[in-house]
Amino acid sequence: MNRQPSPSIYQRLVNFFIGKSRDLHDEHIFHRLTLVAFFAWIGLGSDGLSSSCYGPDEAYRTLGNYHSLAIFVAIGIVLTILIISTSYSQIIRLFPSGGGGYRVATKLLSPKLGMISGCSLLVDYVLTIAVSVASGTDAIFSLMPHEYQPFKILVATAGVVLLILLNLRGVKESVFTLMPVFILFVLTHAAAILFAIFGHAREVPTVYHDALANYRMAQQSLGTMGVMALILRAYSMGAGTYTGLEAVSNSIPILKDPKVKTGLLTMRYMGISLAVTVFGLLLAYSIFKLTPVAGKTMNAVFLEALTAKWGKGFGLGFVFITLFSESILLFIAAQTGFLDGPRVIGSMAQDSWFPRKFTVLSDRLVTQNGILFMGILALLVLWITGGALAILIVLYSINVFITFALSQSGMVRHWWKERKSDKHWWHRLLVNGVGLIITLFILASVVITKFMEGGWVTLIITSSLILAVSLIRRHYNYADKLVKRLNVKMLHKVQDIYDSCRDYSVLSEVYSTEDKTAVICVNGFNGLGIFTFLKVHKDFSEYKNIVFLGVGIVDAGNFRGNAELQDLEQKLKGELEQYQKLARYFGHHSEIKYSLGTDVADEIKEEAKMIEKRFPHSVFFVGQFLLPKATAFQRLLHNQTQFAIQNRLSHKGMVMVMIPFRSHLHLDI
Repeated sequence: MNRQPSPSIYQRLVNFFIGKSRDLHDEHIFHRLTLVAFFAWIGLGSDGLSSSCYGPDEAYRTLGNYHSLAIFVAIGIVLTILIISTSYSQIIRLFPSGGGGYRVATKLLSPKLGMISGCSLLVDYVLTIAVSVASGTDAIFSLMPHEYQPFKILVATAGVVLLILLNLRGVKESVFTLMPVFILFVLTHAAAILFAIFGHAREVPTVYHDALANYRMAQQSLGTMGVMALILRAYSMGAGTYTGLEAVSNSIPILKDPKVKTGLLTMRYMGISLAVTVFGLLLAYSIFKLTPVAGKTMNAVFLEALTAKWGKGFGLGFVFITLFSESILLFIAAQTGFLDGPRVIGSMAQDSWFPRKFTVLSDRLVTQNGILFMGILALLVLWITGGALAILIVLYSINVFITFALSQSGMVRHWWKERKSDKHWWHRLLVNGVGLIITLFILASVVITKFMEGGWVTLIITSSLILAVSLIRRHYNYADKLVKRLNVKMLHKVQDIYDSCRDYSVLSEVYSTEDKTAVICVNGFNGLGIFTFLKVHKDFSEYKNIVFLGVGIVDAGNFRGNAELQDLEQKLKGELEQYQKLARYFGHHSEIKYSLGTDVADEIKEEAKMIEKRFPHSVFFVGQFLLPKATAFQRLLHNQTQFAIQNRLSHKGMVMVMIPFRSHLHLDI
């Protein structure tokens, strides 16, 4: 009886920290991986809800001595949350396969504007991770003695590494792990807000009267325009509150079917919970007539005032638990960057703005390269800035409004084009139009406010990323042009072969498995595969049997449901059958073998074992497309799959021959 070899120490560590490989053929795989609305709210809503720890705080402090005006700011913020949420609900309906701001701007404006939107969002997500981890670490260390402060950067680093490992295990696993803290935050803050409002119900009406009195006082000192400018400045300083609202539209593929319905429900949960929390906190600040205290957040000041008469033990306990939940939620708000950042990269990689390896899924069926990319960049930002929140917060919350504005612009343009075919176009145009005006105003305010403080660094980083992805796209366009030329030439050659062999009878099925067999690894019915077969037929004429071996790559682009996987399998089978037909025209016995997987080399290795049992005298062939004068940078943009296959097969004692196609030389077959 054959015994399976025991896993290596490395594999055991991988299985322990990340988990064992998932089975693509499990018919319940999507049920196991996708999220219902409640869990999606937990996974995607932490960024938004955590912003209630600093968004209202910033807005309230900006009012200076006119804190009672906070109720007007609260109303403005709530209306903005509802407008942005509603506009993104329309995006979810229009783009049911996901893609968010990148896909909206690409499809409705232009690919270049979509690229700018995607790059802006990626920088924002990297900063989301860095700011969230840094703020969470600061909050945790604020509860510790001062001598522990030098260890903050190490704890922040450990936090990012932990989040990387959680997300490499899978979306659902990471959400379930973080769920208790999220629920604790919601319960403690709901209790605090409800007790503040209903426990001081008699004082609620005075908030309105105090706001009017404060307005008149400010009007006398600042003038009407000055008061409006103050309120608008406070409103724009609370702009961090809106970050994270775009997350659902980016993450539609991870939601439970029906995805659009789940996405809309998740969006509703996020919008309502954030609006209620922000409005409740600002109202509570006003009820208690709080004034900022140096070294304390406004939430800490509020909680101390709320629990002043609760008794020392119970009051302090509630304050500690609530602030602790804030600290941890701020920390895990980085989850949004890990959930959505890799998906944006994957979408951009499908369109050749990023290296195509970023569309590849790991054996845990997560976008491993994207998760590592986001985590490494966040760690670099943390170490460069020393984890200083004062520096990070200046860089943060600019880029997301670039994406917001471009998304709303695209939707406005769409509804205007659809005005003759959609009877509800006016209402939908109004929602996105108002959203566009608001996001443009906030973008301008944030850029002006933060630019000289260091916000220019964010714009330089974003511009550098835009330049880098433009160079990547330029290379892929060049390579694709060469590949297309080869495809056209070889397909014409195949047609010429068929035209000259109209009376050729298909080879009989008499063959021997002991004959020499060429196993040709192909990637679809294309020029390189045809060239490789014709070269094998010409230069290795002693090979009587031909087996065409293909792997359907399950990546971020097609891993959306069972129907997509079935379509991928049928397409792969159909293309391999075209090779089979071609080989039989040349008198070979031909068979096809195929499988679906996330790693081409691993799948080919497994199929090769079975092929070698059936055809013991097998040699494997694979085509290699060589670019003229390829640079080291250009080679990094390609997966070098051929070498990975060769490595796997050689370890099994199998022979593989590479058939190079040099694109800069004349094709001679």
